[in-house]
Amino acid sequence: MSEPAERAQKLDAVDELAGKRTEFVLDDVVYLDGNSLGALPAVVPGRVEDVVRRQWGELRIRSWEESGWWTAPERIGDRIAPLVGAAPGQIVVGDSTSVNVLKALVGAVRMAGEGRDELLVDATTFPTDGYIAESAARMTGCTLRPVAPADVPGALGDRTAAVLLNHVDYRTGRLHDLPGLTAAVRAAGAVAVWDLCHSAGALPVGLDEHGVDLAVGCTYKYLNGGPGSPAYLYVRREVQDRFDSPLPGWNSHAEPFGMRSDFEAAPGALRGRVGTPDILSMLALEAALEVWDGVAVEAVRAKSLALTDFFLECVAAYVPGGRVTCVTPLPHAERGSQIALRCDDAGDVMKRLIERGVVGDFRAPDVLRFGFTPLYVGFADVERAARVLAQTLV
Repeated sequence: MSEPAERAQKLDAVDELAGKRTEFVLDDVVYLDGNSLGALPAVVPGRVEDVVRRQWGELRIRSWEESGWWTAPERIGDRIAPLVGAAPGQIVVGDSTSVNVLKALVGAVRMAGEGRDELLVDATTFPTDGYIAESAARMTGCTLRPVAPADVPGALGDRTAAVLLNHVDYRTGRLHDLPGLTAAVRAAGAVAVWDLCHSAGALPVGLDEHGVDLAVGCTYKYLNGGPGSPAYLYVRREVQDRFDSPLPGWNSHAEPFGMRSDFEAAPGALRGRVGTPDILSMLALEAALEVWDGVAVEAVRAKSLALTDFFLECVAAYVPGGRVTCVTPLPHAERGSQIALRCDDAGDVMKRLIERGVVGDFRAPDVLRFGFTPLYVGFADVERAARVLAQTLV
C-alpha cells in the first residue's frame, strides 16, 4: 500500500463526518461532481412518494393547508438560513437562480435610489449571471461594467447602484472576500448582491454577520436538492421594507387570496415570492436538507480544506510532473471546495476518468474540475481519484 493510501485510511478513521455518507445513495464510483449536482439523500425517494401518493393523490387541494404546501417557501428558507449564516425570516425558496438574480439586481438598483445608474458585475461570473445583469441594466437604465472582484473597491463610485459578485468562482474555485467587498460596496452607498451557488453548504458564508443586503443561490449542488431544485433569495431584514421586486405576483401580495387589482407587497422576505411554488421539487429539497441535522458548517469547512489539501498532495505524489497545473488558489482563505487542474487534453482526460469510475467535470478549454462534498466524500475517495488520474494521464 502506498503512503498516500495509508494516510487516507488514517484520515477516514478519525473523520467526524464519515457517518453522514450512509445517508446518501452512493455506489463504488468516486463522485467529485457535487459542485454541479449533489448526490441523492436516501430519505428523499420515500418522502417524494408520500408527497405524490398521499399529499397530492389523497388530500389533493387540502394539502395546501394540511400538508403545509403554502408555507413551504419560507419554511424551507428557514432550513437553509443556518447554512448561510442568516437568522430566520430572511430567505424565501422558489424559482431558479437566474430568476432570483434578476429580482435581486433590479431590486438592488431600486433600493440604491436616484442618481445611481451604474451596475458592476463580476467579470469572471458564470455566463447566465452576466446575461441577467445585462438585462437588468437595460431594464433599469443602468450602464453595465464588468470588473474583476479584486478590482471592485477601486471601481466603486457615487453612481454605482449595485454590484453582482460570486462568492466562489465556478471555474477556478477561487473564494472571494465577501466581508471585505461587502463593506466596500456599502461604504460607497451601493448594494451588494452575492451569488452563493458554489459556497452554500461547503463553507461558512455569514450573511447576517457581514451585512449582506441581498443574496441568491441554487440548492442542487452542495445542498443536494436534486436536478433543477428551486433556488432561494435572501433579503436582509433591515432592507425588506425597501425591497421592490420586479416580478410581483399573487404569491408575493400582502393579501394573496384577496385578488385585488392593485399590488401591495407582502411583509418581509415573502415579497420575494412570485407565483405558485413548485411543490414536488420543493418538498424533495426539504427532505434533502435533513442530512444537515446536527452538522456544523464549520466542521464541513474544516473537512473540505483537508480533502482539497490531501488531493493536491496525492496529485503531486502520483501525477507526472508538468502534466497538470493547479489553477485553484492554494491559501485556504482563497479556496472554495473544489480543485481545478489545467490539462492540455482535459476534455478527453475527463471522459477517460469517468469511464474508470472517477466523476468530475470538464470546463472549456482545458480545465479538469473536481468538487469535494464533505458530507459524502472521504479521503480514500480522494486518494483513488488522484491515483486514477495519474494512470489516465500516463
